[in-house]
Amino acid sequence: MSWGHYGGCVGFNELIGDLDHSASVQAAGIRRGYGGPPARTVSVRSGLTRLRCASLLKPLYAWVSAARIADDARWRRHAEPAVVISSNADTLNLWLAVGPRVILDDLRERTGVSWATPNGDPSRFGSVEVAAEEVAVAYAALAQAAAAGDPIAETVLGWMGDVDAGQAFGAREAARAPQAAVKCGWYGAPDETCLRTHVVAVLPRGGTKVTVAVAMTALPYIGEHDRETYRDRIAQGLPVESEHEKLAGTLLRGLMATTLTELGHE
Repeated sequence: MSWGHYGGCVGFNELIGDLDHSASVQAAGIRRGYGGPPARTVSVRSGLTRLRCASLLKPLYAWVSAARIADDARWRRHAEPAVVISSNADTLNLWLAVGPRVILDDLRERTGVSWATPNGDPSRFGSVEVAAEEVAVAYAALAQAAAAGDPIAETVLGWMGDVDAGQAFGAREAARAPQAAVKCGWYGAPDETCLRTHVVAVLPRGGTKVTVAVAMTALPYIGEHDRETYRDRIAQGLPVESEHEKLAGTLLRGLMATTLTELGHE
């Protein structure tokens, strides 16, 4: 699949300046690590302060749930497809078996980032609300744990490296890093008038040095026919990535590329 222009030399203002006022967009990046230059962060936000995370946090859920599931084979049986193919059923198996509050408490202990279970139905793991800066910090912690020899973190990052191009929205091309570990989230809930499309890319730089870039979008999706067709495809278990690519793909890649440029990534 050709991803086209991703805005590698475009600034944030040009990317988000003409967006509909109902759109919400966030991007954040972090570069840090012992023995390297001082830590650098960058972020931009237009619209809502927090967005529902869709499937963006699945690798983090997989990481911390391993310590809570005694049967390693069972953990791997569900954690790998949760990360590699974004399986909702397998994510739910981990999420409900360990418990949402336990998973989020463990993530706070490991990353310093606090997230809360969603209102209403706590089984809706993709409704946890996050900010792009928080996601970048949490994934930097995951990557640095892997670099320091945490075998579960290493495994999870390896699975992120196996995410197929069809579920990566061109993130590796935007990052100019074919081996980047990536995870995307995409969904449009019936109670929303937008589609959410998110991406995180982790680029280890040797030792404990790591670069992380995050882009999150919630863009208007109000055409009644389009929404009905989208809901039907979701109900039938059919893929909807192409609709997210059409709506948000170019913007996502532009946000990723610009974030990494601002971080000084080459």
